Amino acid sequence: MFRSLSLLTLGVCLALGTSFRSATAAELFGLSPGAVEFKSVGPMAFGPSGVLFVGDPKAAKVYAINTNDKKMSAEVTYEIEDFGTACAKASGAEEVTIADLIVNPETGNAFASLSAGDEFAIIKVTPDGSLTPLELKKIGHSSVTLPEPPEDKLVKRRRRSVNARDSSITDLAYMSGRVLVSGLAAGDSPSSVREFDFPFNEKANGFRVEIFHGAHGQNEDHAPIQTFVPFNIGGEPSLLAGYVCTPLVKIPVTGIEEGGKVKGTTVAELGNRNRPLDMIVYQQDGAHYLLLANSDRGVMKITTENIAENQGLNERVGRGETAGQTYDTIDDLQGVVQLDKLDDGHALVLMGQTGGPLALRSVDLP
Repeated sequence: MFRSLSLLTLGVCLALGTSFRSATAAELFGLSPGAVEFKSVGPMAFGPSGVLFVGDPKAAKVYAINTNDKKMSAEVTYEIEDFGTACAKASGAEEVTIADLIVNPETGNAFASLSAGDEFAIIKVTPDGSLTPLELKKIGHSSVTLPEPPEDKLVKRRRRSVNARDSSITDLAYMSGRVLVSGLAAGDSPSSVREFDFPFNEKANGFRVEIFHGAHGQNEDHAPIQTFVPFNIGGEPSLLAGYVCTPLVKIPVTGIEEGGKVKGTTVAELGNRNRPLDMIVYQQDGAHYLLLANSDRGVMKITTENIAENQGLNERVGRGETAGQTYDTIDDLQGVVQLDKLDDGHALVLMGQTGGPLALRSVDLP
């Protein structure tokens, strides 16, 4: 079972001889002021006390940053029609690329990771529409380096060049005092999940992942998880993970030998020629659902009913068909590229039509 966050935080406070009420995130987690010098920015996740985890795939590092974030408004509703332009203006760039967008569940404020050429920024967004860059030249932080990252070089593969280092970190999550990182590692069976205790130390656990890919009709261990959420399945801590083209897989995260390999269970095939973009889990009418944004198949509301008993697919699912856990496509959510849970009844989405501006909006959970 997952440890209680309140008990974990209290334990850290006692270990440091600091009272819970007076301790800051920097004191609790050893975040020292200094410059954060990103080589890239990618997936993000929130931990306790406003600590923001930011993946830097190029450097193969994960940063823990003290945001000092505080709740500013009782009304948490977002409506920014051209979010990209607003981010560029706030960061002083002509144009930016948005790598990730997440919500601090303790405050309802949003944070976006941005790149503009070789410059990188983290922008705080509040419901009133204010955008403020974090001061990365002197901010409380710590970091940890991924073991065995893939080599940082272009390799020709199927008439195109790819750099596996760019996929060293594909998603992040904080779970019960640990930071979980999906992505590619060096060597055979490169699809991997790494686990780091937080506060960070240099010791890392991890395992390689193999899955049955329904659209391809074969076992595979080379493609990384694209997006995942921690989820308790049958009383066991697990991940629900989405892969390109589009298997949905349940993966246990306990009882696995360090450096070992786990066979995930493919609980759904959601259609080929598609890339999962972002995923959240939420509860509605006593049942849990996944909300999955995709590059070519819209936003899916996927049931988790009987997922613990799902034995997995083991035969090819051809011609773009689907199988396994059932879902509904949410027609009202077109062009969603990022999403996160805002509260029990709402999500924050970044959405727009191809080639057009991206709007940041709060929407009802379907």
